[in-house]
Amino acid sequence: MLSVDQLEDELLELAFAEDIGDGDHTTLCCIPEDAMGKSHLLVKEEGILAGVALARKVFDKFDPSMQMEVFIEDGAHVKPGDIAFVVTGKTRSLLQTERIMLNIMQRMSGIATMTNKYVKLLEGTGCHVLDTRKTTPGLRMIEKQAVKIGGGMNHRIGLFDMILLKDNHIDFAGGIENAIDRCHEYLQKKGLDIKIEIEVRDFDELNRVLTKGGVHRVMLDNFSVADTKKAVDLINHRLEVESSGGITYDTIRGYAEQGVDFISVGALTHSVKGLDMSFKACD
Repeated sequence: MLSVDQLEDELLELAFAEDIGDGDHTTLCCIPEDAMGKSHLLVKEEGILAGVALARKVFDKFDPSMQMEVFIEDGAHVKPGDIAFVVTGKTRSLLQTERIMLNIMQRMSGIATMTNKYVKLLEGTGCHVLDTRKTTPGLRMIEKQAVKIGGGMNHRIGLFDMILLKDNHIDFAGGIENAIDRCHEYLQKKGLDIKIEIEVRDFDELNRVLTKGGVHRVMLDNFSVADTKKAVDLINHRLEVESSGGITYDTIRGYAEQGVDFISVGALTHSVKGLDMSFKACD
């Protein structure tokens, strides 16, 4: 398993390769090699800033001589006209890192902004908003970082750090009881200590899970608000409770008020709009 730093390094190597290739011919043909310049990151839309730390890594990795002065850190609320940071260095380097840095920051800031809107909707309920695995291939770690910057919580990072028995796993395993038993046999054999969550589609499945036991969290899949309340009362704090499936910005508060611990929202990452910003030359 690669560390976050290693994954970021690989991401940036790929980003440089796909964008610059064998050379930024536009910049190379018209900008002298020894030309120096300065650019600032201009925020053009209200939201939550995210990606500043990774932007610094973009500049350092591409050209260690670039100097970055940060005025606004990750997680801050920003508005149009705010200057997040200024970078001084070779003009060629400023131009060649511009789009890569902006792609990262706009994406991360968009996710952080969306997440923060959901977080504010849940204030006072004790419920936490979770992300999902519905992320852009190769960008999962930075997208999940953005969720945390926006005030949300990460669900499992991937298939390796938590067991989540979903409907297909249960059906292929021959039922809830079989699936749970096989989980514990596997974990014992492998010497693993990771949490087990199980998805239920109705009250029959929920009752079977409560009777069987052996899991840490139950996911209520596509339950109505009214049925969510009944399920929470039935579970009675014996397990963590997560709501999922078809929950929108307009309905999430109603689910949170029923006493669930978590609500997972794929929209935090799979359909978010980037936050508008630009990287422009300045004095």
